[in-house]
Amino acid sequence: MSISARALQQHVHATDDSHRVTSLELFFDLVFVYGLTQVTALMATGDPTWHKGLEGLITLALLWFAWCSYAWLGNQAKADEGVLRLALVAAMVCVFLVALAIPSAFGESAGTINAALLLVLSLIAARAVHLTVYLIAAGDDLGLRRQLLISEVPIAAWAVLLVVGAEVGGGWRLGLWAIALAIDYIGIFVSSRAGGWRLNAAGHFAERHGLIIIIAIGESIVAIGVGAAALPLTWPVLVAVLLGLAISVTLWWSYFDVVAPVAERVLTRAEGQERARLARDSYTYLHFPMVVGIVYLAFGMKKVVNYVADTSHHDLADPLATVPLVSLYGGVALYLVAHICFRLRNVHSLNRQRLGLAVLLVALLPLVAHVPALAALGVLAGLMVALIGYEVTKFAEAREKTRHAGH
Repeated sequence: MSISARALQQHVHATDDSHRVTSLELFFDLVFVYGLTQVTALMATGDPTWHKGLEGLITLALLWFAWCSYAWLGNQAKADEGVLRLALVAAMVCVFLVALAIPSAFGESAGTINAALLLVLSLIAARAVHLTVYLIAAGDDLGLRRQLLISEVPIAAWAVLLVVGAEVGGGWRLGLWAIALAIDYIGIFVSSRAGGWRLNAAGHFAERHGLIIIIAIGESIVAIGVGAAALPLTWPVLVAVLLGLAISVTLWWSYFDVVAPVAERVLTRAEGQERARLARDSYTYLHFPMVVGIVYLAFGMKKVVNYVADTSHHDLADPLATVPLVSLYGGVALYLVAHICFRLRNVHSLNRQRLGLAVLLVALLPLVAHVPALAALGVLAGLMVALIGYEVTKFAEAREKTRHAGH
């Protein structure tokens, strides 16, 4: 380690299992909120298409690993102290620029700035700052330093493909960015077999990801309000908003009532590389489909509100178009499937009622495609409320013990 790096390392404050989320990390998450809002807007602008849905997925995946990188870094050392504070502020700027560029990233930029290039260069800068500061925070931990250096290989390939995709444009852009993401996600997973990652604070890591789920659910609520804001408030709009809010509450309940505390306890009991692998699988990778599901649901709910509010273009009897309908039902189904995989990875048991509902939601798509948009939303809300009601009553005793274990 160079003399300058050692000098910076003196301003790094290591974490332990008592460490919790800092206020600066919460501040950083606010920028991520803006990014999620921009992704929903990207998919909702104009006529909804499968292509736009794919663009939203690609953009979410790019944002997700940028966020996860700093969740790991903030677990290695305190994010609001020394050089890490500067790194997180720099990352906030980068992610904010990414969010600004999202609406124009897949088309021709209306302004003088190439939005796609701004997006990828900002992402690359965020990841470069992360790796540099992580190496400093690693100190004399040779295993972690080796892991970080190995990780630079897939990240370098990812960066090159992103830049090339930003320059070529058209259909090639989406394809090259998808390949870049595959290299990044698979490369980081495979390289982690070197066994160098560390997770010092289980509670901090679980809390970080719980907060990002709340942020995503909050975006679904914002999407409902935005969908109704520019149009007259009517009784159908009010019903749609209340149904959407009910679904958002069930998403929160299904994660935080039992799932989140159980997962945190499992992560806390794990040690060494077992803990790091569990954190990688359960949180870095399995929380991503949860966030994707919530964002797609938000897009679908926004379209439902538009349908019932904008009577100049739609009638209350109109069914929802295919893409937003699949986003609505498929988003919740994906969220539930991610929960099922999360539970399998943590406690090695299957949540059958959630699996059954996920399958039912997909099976219902051909039927709800012919009912009014508001009715489709009502069916989804009813099924989710029924799921929560069933779990609360069926597993009342076990739920009570789980929620108050250790109190």
